[in-house]
Amino acid sequence: MLTLFPRLRERLRQVAGTLSGGEQQMVATARALMGRPRVLLMDEPSMGLSPVLVEQVFETIRKINEQGVAVLLVEQNALAALDIADYAYVMENGRIVLTGHRKDLLDDEKVQRAYLG
Repeated sequence: MLTLFPRLRERLRQVAGTLSGGEQQMVATARALMGRPRVLLMDEPSMGLSPVLVEQVFETIRKINEQGVAVLLVEQNALAALDIADYAYVMENGRIVLTGHRKDLLDDEKVQRAYLG
C-alpha cells in the first residue's frame, strides 16, 4: 500500500483523523485494497480535494484497475471519470440517461454540452 500511496509513508506515525482529506481518502482506499477485492466501489473520491490531489486520485484509480481490480466509480467530475473509464453510465435525477464506452460518451455532443463544458 505504501508503494501505491507513497505520501502515507511520511504519515505512518500520525493518527488517521489528523490527516488531510486527500490523505484520509488514501487511507480508506488502501484499507479497502488490503482485503484484495476483485471489485472496488468508490463514491465521489475527488470530492473536496484540490485539483492536484484529484489528478493523483484518478491516476491511482487507473493503477488499481491495471492491477486487475474492477473499479465501480460514482463521480460528478465527468471529464476525470471518463478519462479513466472503460464504460460509463450517465445519470440525471436518479435515472440512467446514457450508457456507452468512454470514447463514445466523450464524443457525444449532448455529453460534451451538459457535462464537459
